[in-house]
Amino acid sequence: MRPNSPQPHGQDRLTSYFWSGDAIRSRRVSDVVLSGNVDVPELPVPLLADWAREISLRMTLDAGDVEVMPLARARTRWPDYSQYVQAVSDWTRALGLPGPLAANDVALMACRGARYHHDGEQYGGAAFCNLFLSDDKGQDVHFPALGLRIPLKRGTVLIFDTCQPHGVIRRGNPVFDAGDFPADEDGTQVFLTWELPIEDPHVARALDVVFDVDPVASMTVNEEQVRREDARVGVCPQSGQWRRADASSQTMNNG
Repeated sequence: MRPNSPQPHGQDRLTSYFWSGDAIRSRRVSDVVLSGNVDVPELPVPLLADWAREISLRMTLDAGDVEVMPLARARTRWPDYSQYVQAVSDWTRALGLPGPLAANDVALMACRGARYHHDGEQYGGAAFCNLFLSDDKGQDVHFPALGLRIPLKRGTVLIFDTCQPHGVIRRGNPVFDAGDFPADEDGTQVFLTWELPIEDPHVARALDVVFDVDPVASMTVNEEQVRREDARVGVCPQSGQWRRADASSQTMNNG
């Protein structure tokens, strides 16, 4: 499903510069978010217990943090893991994205909310495909530049541009607030995430990505980044608004 969303605020001026082989290539930042829900079984109790121990004893998962979980160990307590992967593969295939997801990089992640961020300085050459595994805890994935919120529950699946600002926030709250995720409450989300190559023609078509929009600047850029009107930008972790990367206290207007 492609959710209806308002016209993006300044999205046509956002450009991602990413590594393509040994050269930097440019592209537009996509304003398309593909979302749906797949039918996956409840997680095994021993697996949930192991995750709870991992998060409480071995991780420092503060409010807003997103951290990697040990997938190999989880699979020893997850006999129907392949059913989850197959459910997402079937969903992506229905969107015109052929090929098994297992062939791409996959990671198991956990977050307790998520501060607004974009991943274009490390994963500009990819789209993320996320399958959320936790039951509904009153949280949404929020894409502030698009005015789009997607409720999270077991089986929620998303594909989106890594450069698109996003966060996980309390349902009903307009922005990220660390106070919404106290340590004494179970506000943790666990999810599987795959990296889909943005240059794959099926992925590019699904997300309506336009390439080589700034070939001249691409020849002078030496690291992955997102620019808006020729200025390198980051994201305010509380509001989700773009701001100049060289002025951390200055928030750029999304309008």
